[in-house]
Formats: sequence, structure tokens, C-alpha cells
Amino acid sequence: MLRPPIEPRRSGFFLRGEEVSVTDLWGADDALARDRERFLGGESAVASLRAPILNSWRRCTAMGVSPDRIEPPYQADLDMDDRLVRAAVPVLERLESELAGARVGVILADRHGVILRCHAGEKALYKHFEAVRLAPGFTYTEEYVGTHGIATALEERGDFHVFGAEHFVGSLHPFVSVGAAVRDPLSGSLAGVVGLTSWCADADPAMAARVRKAAEAISLRLLEGHTEREHALLQEALQVERRVQAAMADMARSLPGSHDTSLSSLSSLTDSDRNVLREKATELISAVGRTTVQVPLSGGRMAALVCRPMAGTSGEEGVVVKLSFVGDEPGHRMVTVPNGSGGASTVGTPADSAPEADTPEVVLRASFPERSGVAALPDEPLGQAVPEAPVEKVAVDEATGEAGPDEGAATDAPIEWLLAVGHPELGRLAMAARERLELLYDVSIRVGTTLDVTRTAEELAEVVVPRFADVVTVDLLEPVLRGDEALVRHAPLQRAALGAHHAEPPFFPVGKRVSFASSAPQARCFAEGQAVLEPDVRAVPEWLAQDPGRIREIVEYGIHSLIAVPLRTRGASLGLATFYRCRESRPFEEDDLHLAEELIARVAICVDNARRFTREQTVALTLQRSLLPGVLPEQTAVEAAHRYLPAHIAMGGVGGDWFDIIPLSGARVAMVVGDVVGHGLHAAVTMGRLRTAVHNFATLDLAPDELLGRVDDLVIALGQEEASRSGGDDVVGATCLYAVYDPVSQRCTVARAGHPPPAVVDPDGAVHFPDLPAGPPLGLGGLPFETAELQLPEGSQLVLYTDGLIEDRNWDIDVALERLRAALSHADRAPEQTCEAVLRVLPGPQSCDDVTLLVARTRALGAEHTACWDVPTDPAAISAVRAAAVRQLTEWGLEDCAFTTELLLSELTTNAVRHATGPVQVRLLRDRVLICEVSDGSSTSPHLRQATATDEGGRGLFLVAQLAQRWGTRYTPRGKVIWAEQSLSPTPAPPEPSSW
Repeated sequence: MLRPPIEPRRSGFFLRGEEVSVTDLWGADDALARDRERFLGGESAVASLRAPILNSWRRCTAMGVSPDRIEPPYQADLDMDDRLVRAAVPVLERLESELAGARVGVILADRHGVILRCHAGEKALYKHFEAVRLAPGFTYTEEYVGTHGIATALEERGDFHVFGAEHFVGSLHPFVSVGAAVRDPLSGSLAGVVGLTSWCADADPAMAARVRKAAEAISLRLLEGHTEREHALLQEALQVERRVQAAMADMARSLPGSHDTSLSSLSSLTDSDRNVLREKATELISAVGRTTVQVPLSGGRMAALVCRPMAGTSGEEGVVVKLSFVGDEPGHRMVTVPNGSGGASTVGTPADSAPEADTPEVVLRASFPERSGVAALPDEPLGQAVPEAPVEKVAVDEATGEAGPDEGAATDAPIEWLLAVGHPELGRLAMAARERLELLYDVSIRVGTTLDVTRTAEELAEVVVPRFADVVTVDLLEPVLRGDEALVRHAPLQRAALGAHHAEPPFFPVGKRVSFASSAPQARCFAEGQAVLEPDVRAVPEWLAQDPGRIREIVEYGIHSLIAVPLRTRGASLGLATFYRCRESRPFEEDDLHLAEELIARVAICVDNARRFTREQTVALTLQRSLLPGVLPEQTAVEAAHRYLPAHIAMGGVGGDWFDIIPLSGARVAMVVGDVVGHGLHAAVTMGRLRTAVHNFATLDLAPDELLGRVDDLVIALGQEEASRSGGDDVVGATCLYAVYDPVSQRCTVARAGHPPPAVVDPDGAVHFPDLPAGPPLGLGGLPFETAELQLPEGSQLVLYTDGLIEDRNWDIDVALERLRAALSHADRAPEQTCEAVLRVLPGPQSCDDVTLLVARTRALGAEHTACWDVPTDPAAISAVRAAAVRQLTEWGLEDCAFTTELLLSELTTNAVRHATGPVQVRLLRDRVLICEVSDGSSTSPHLRQATATDEGGRGLFLVAQLAQRWGTRYTPRGKVIWAEQSLSPTPAPPEPSSW
């Protein structure tokens, strides 16, 4: 399909700081994708990325934006009679008609990011927009959609373009998105964003110019809501600007060369320099009789501001503020420039003569007026707007009603730039009020973007310096930083944030405890809960006396005024913020105090929200850690290591993964890994209940399939309980793998319920994933579980894990398993080293689930540690068994255990011979403890009871329980085994008969 022509421009998109064509961008897409993969892999500083894109990605990561999906909230009730919509509709309709049939979408969003209008030139493009929720009603901010032309333009409060893989979210990679900020020309506030979106293959460099032109046209239409005087004054300023722009184009065509010293000076201004220049320009406009001021800038440079009157063709009066850099190159030969009213102005080449002293001169490229009729210094490099335009000066002769120099005249005056246009009657206070409104707005959208207490304090410092203060400190109570309630007022304060306009302020650094003398303004502020204003701290003896050495440094630094404001919410104090002004900045006034109180009132809510979230996260993580094993129990069957990685905070921070190693009778050990559905406290609590249940069932020595059946019944019961409590909203489900390893037979019996199979590493390093019966997940019911036996020679590794280790949205499961296989294929590694090797390659960057990893290297209990005898079903044979056991204990060097062992074997063997069926067998195991086992063919288990004085029997098991550390019964396919464990330390004295 043919696209309508778009006017070509010499400039294209800007990628990694350089201007490139669309063709170049196509080739760079693969590099961008690699950059994105490196960033998501944990490399926070990717040097090859554009700095604005990298900053946006960092914000997205801090806000927990998922790089895999877009889930913006939807707002059904849109105000289509809004002032922005009324102003934008005619402009957008004209733009849409010009782009009719093109594969380009035209979008309008308000200042909150809500899409108000979306029109695509090709109908097939609509369905692709709907897939990424680019439709009216959806909120397109970085918090929900990541880096995007509209979303990031809102965040940056200026024009922005994003190409292909520069988008943070993968589903936006096929698009180019360009956004231009729409500002109210008089208030300077951000009204919305107009944008263009197309496929990368259909991108055109002229998109940026189109969308900027549309944004400017919408801004002009917003003027209709202002007064006639404001409208006329701004229109005159814009006419001056357009004439200067025309002069630039004329000079670009006619002059063979240019001096770019001033261009370099202007484009290298920092944000702080721009803020200072705007503030000084506002003071000049408002001051009576003051016409010049010199402003020191970064890098040792000096700027000169000159305020001159300006008269419009229709009678409006105002003033212009011009900027020049001290030491600039002189001007150039004069060139005629039309002034729009039949007259002319000129520009010139270096010469010896100079123009009249009162001839006003303006910059060649003035920026769009931003606030209160004030045109601010441009934020983009000058050469991007009109390529190769030389830097010259223009004399606007109608500004004072006097004629400028004749054509061909010369001047040595430095090159001057238009910095601001305004009206003195607006007054400093009126313009400052508008600045404060914008500051409050910026605080409302830029502070509290993350639920992190420290980051919230840092955001406050970033917003208010240097716009409101030269230095700001935020000190919070230490319990608040931990997420606790600030119930103790005398808790120590800790510095959470420090922001400074000038380098190295003499204040305590971030992270250090701070204290103030009881008479200091900060101490009075915190104790009384009221803001304190000190216009001149040098005249406050209490402040000067609190720490003479440090206060002397602060005074020498230039601090002269402060405001201290407590952070309070819900009647509790969280800390305090202190704003300082220094050097040439004007002292704080009463109006500044009110502004500071309103700023901190908003910030305190954000800090408290972050504190609450931190507390909830801490509680949830503490609960989960308390439910997981802190230290693995002592046992010798396996050498084990484990790792647990909680879910990302955006997914709830805690989940339902758990693991366990449970010592069993007969030197065996049970290994279990499970995963409860969902995240958050509910999943963690359910996990704790299931882990306790598995422990209890394991002590009964149940077979793996029978144990999972019991747990399945429990999960079904928990689900019914939750359904009755919450009306069926909560779902209870889990997966589990349960394995029992016997070091004597070196066999492992495994059963799983919907869980990934384990990995087995043979002693020679071969890795395989045994094909085990899957079984249904826990909570479904109705289906049996099956077991499988694995033969694990000594030195094998059994690796158990949850699905969070191998599941990733960008990887196929086979890729993850191959990565796991490669990480495990080193049999010589210890389990701890194996865990580290696995976590270096897994999980993937897109994993949003908990990760649990349990690695167990098997050991064997050889024949030298075991002894076994068959016992005839004759009571007379028991004495021979006792004698054989004593001889074996003597051979093992355990003579001290002989007496106790004889008593245990006599009782257990006598019971088996008298009350059970054959065959009867006795086995001794020398492990951490000495284990005596008597097996028979009966499934009837003896029970410990309290015998009465008249009973002839019933005291044997009581004696066993007194002599053994542990004892119990486990069932086998052919009967049962009664076992007893005793310590290898010297045998304790037998109990007195009176205690039987």
C-alpha cells in the first residue's frame, strides 16, 4: 500500500546520541535487542544505549514493570468535552486526513496518560493496537507500559521517541512511538501528549516533526481559555520567534560558514544552569528599574542577562530577556531579515563598529514559551531543529520603535539569545505562584513512584533541588526505614536522602545517624510537629551553638536560610525534611514555608505508604523464612545444600515454595520439594501448613505414594475451608515431589504430584532426568499416586527444584533443561558449588516465580556398618541373638552400649517370637546412632501403655522407651519393623524399678 508523502527532513531519529536514518535504525534493531537482554540479565549500565532510554529502563525496573506483558488500567468514563480534547480535535483531524491510508496511528493522551483518542490510517493496525492496549480509556504511563513515546514523554515532560527494541516491554518492539508534550503556553503546565505510532518498517524521520507541529498547534488553541491581554502578549512573542526562525533559514542559505562558539556554550548548559537562568530571567522581568545581571554557570562560565522593553504591532507592551556568554566571539556581517511589519532587521559579519547601545537583539532560535508567557531556554541541542544553521544575532527594530543598523553595518557585540518574554505587571509573586503549582504537580507524579522508603526520600531531593532549595536533607526515624511503626519519638534519626545543587555540602552523608541540639530549628520542628522558618540562620544563636565546628563549615559553604518541616501522617512523626538556601539564592519567605508544608504533606503520605509496604513485605518474608528450614538436620545419608530465591516484589515478594530434609528410621532420609499455587501471605501460610503435614506423615514412615495421598486429602480440605470462608475466590493447590533414600540399599523411592522430575547426576558426571510417573497436582483428588525406584550409587547427586528454576517466558522448557544439564555435568563439585553453578545460568531473566533448589550427594552405609541375624521362632534362640549382638558391638568398639542393646533386643525379639509371625530378623546399624531393628511378618503394631499394679505384662515397651532416644514402627510390604535408636555415648544407668 502506498503511503501519503511526508515532507522529507535532513534530520532523522537520534540513537545513542547520533542522528541516524531509518535504514540505519533497521540495522540497529538487533543490537538494541542484545542491549535489552544484557540489561534484563542484571547489567544496569549498558553504555551503548541512549542515556534517556537507559534511565527509563531503570525506572521501569524500579517500578516492577514486567518486560513481558502490558496491563494498563482502564478508565471507562472519559471526559470528551475536556479543554484539551476541544483544542486537539481539529488539529488531529487535519493530521489524520494528511496521513489517510498510511500505516500510522495518531494518539492523544491527557497529562495522566489516559488515551483520549486513537486513530489509525489503516484499519488492520487497530487490532495490533488493541493487543498492546493502545486504545481510548487505557492509561499509558511508564508504570504500566514501560518505555514508550507517550509514556516516557509524560515522565520526561518533553518530546520523546522510542524505536523497536528500545521499548522495555517486548510486545512493543515492532513499533516506533513518537510523543510530543503539549503544554499550556501561559501556565507552562503539561496538558497532555500527542503521538504517532507505526511499524518499524514504516517509520519516517518526519514523524518527529509532524508530531511536534501538532503539539504546538494544540498549545496555541489552548490559549483561547486565557485573557485577551495574555493572548495578545504571547502572540507577539511568537511572532518575534517566527521571524527569528525565518532569519535562521535565510542565513543558512546565504552564509558560507559560521562560528559555533555560542552554539556550543548554549547546548552544553546543564539542567541546573537552565534553572538558574530561568529564575534570574523571572527576577529581571519582575524587578523595577533593573536591566542587567551576570549569572555564574557551571564550568567557570559567566552568562549576562539583559532586560529590554518590547512593543507589539497592536500596542501590547512587554519585556524580553536576552542571554549572552561573556567572552563570546563577535558578530558577523549584516543580513536583512524581514520583521513581519514591512520593516527589516539585519545580521552581520565581524567588523569594528557596534550597534546602538539600546538596540534590542534576540536569539535566532527561541524556544516555545513555557510558563507565564515566559519562553524558556531550549532543552534540546540547537542544531537539531535547523541543521547547519549558523549562530548569529538579529536586531528587531520594532521592539523599541527605533531603526536597527543599516545593512552592511558591523558589530563586535557578543551573540545574544532570546531567553524569556514576559510582562512586568504579572509580578514576581504571580509567576512564582505558577512555578509552585508546577512544582507541586511534579512532586505528585515523580515522588512515590516506588514503594521504597529510601527511594521516596531521594525522589523528593531530586525534584526540589535546585528549583526550591539549594540543599535538602531528609532524616527518617530508623523504625520507619525498617517498615515499623514510628511509636517511639526518641528513636534515632537516620539520613535517608541528601540533595545539593553545589558539590560536596558539609552535611552528614546518607545512612549516618543524625542528631540535633534541643534548641536547633530541626529539633523544635520535630518536637512540636510544626514547620520552622529561619530566614537568616546566621542570626540564630541556638543554631550556631549546637555544633560549632560543623556549623562553621556550613556557614562557610554559604548556607543562610532554612525551612524544617516534619513528616507526619495519621498523627505520627516519621522524620523531618530540611530545605536550605545558600550563596546568591534569595532567603526563604513565608510563602515558601507554606509551599514546603504542602510538599511534605504529600511526601509524608508516600513515605508512609512505602513504610507500610515495607512492613508487609518484611512480615511476609519473615513468616516465610520461619516456615522454611533454617539449618538442615543432622544425618549421614546425604550431603545436601539448598537455595531459595523469593519471587520479585511485583509478584508479591513471597510465595509457596518449600523444601525439607527429614531423617527417617533405619538411617534413611526423606527429601521433599513443594510449590503452592500463587504468591503472597496466603501462599506462604498454606505452604507452612503443608510442610508441617508432610513432617507429621513422614514420622509415620509412610511410603511416598501413601504420603502424597494423605497430603492430597489435606489440600482438598483446605480448599473447601477457604471456599466457605471467601465465597470461592481463593484457590488452594500445590505440587510436590517426595523421595526416600536408603543408604544401605542405595535405593531411592520417588513419587511426585504434578511436580517437575528430579535430575540425577551419576558419579561419572552423566546427567539424566528419569521418567517418573507424574501424578496429578495436590488438591484434585480421585487419582492415585505411583512410586518409582532409582538406584543411586554412592557419590550420585539428586537435584530437586521447583518450576520457577526452569520456566521462563522467553525460553522453551527444553532450553532451560539443557542449561540445567550443562550446569550439573560436573560430578566432582560439592553440593554447595553445584547450587552456585546452577544459579549462574538459571532462572531466566523473565522468571517471576519463587525458585527452590535442593542438591543431595548420596552416601552409602557399607557392610562394615551393618549386622543381621535370622531368629528362629523359638524363645530359646533369643539368648544366642543377644550374644551375637554383644560380639558385634565389641568388634565395633561399642562395649558401653552392650548392656542397653541386650535389654532392647530381648524385649523386641521376645515380642516378635511370642506375638507375631515369622520370619523374624534382627539388624544392627552403626550410624550417627546405634540402631536396633527387629522385623517380622505381622502387620500388628505394639502400643505403649501404662501398666497397672496387677498387670502381668505391658511394661516391656515402656522399658524400651526409657532406654532408647527414639523408637517406632514402620510397615513393609511383608510385615513391619520395630526399631530403636540409642546414643553412641556411654550407656546411662537403668531407671529405678519404682519408676517403671
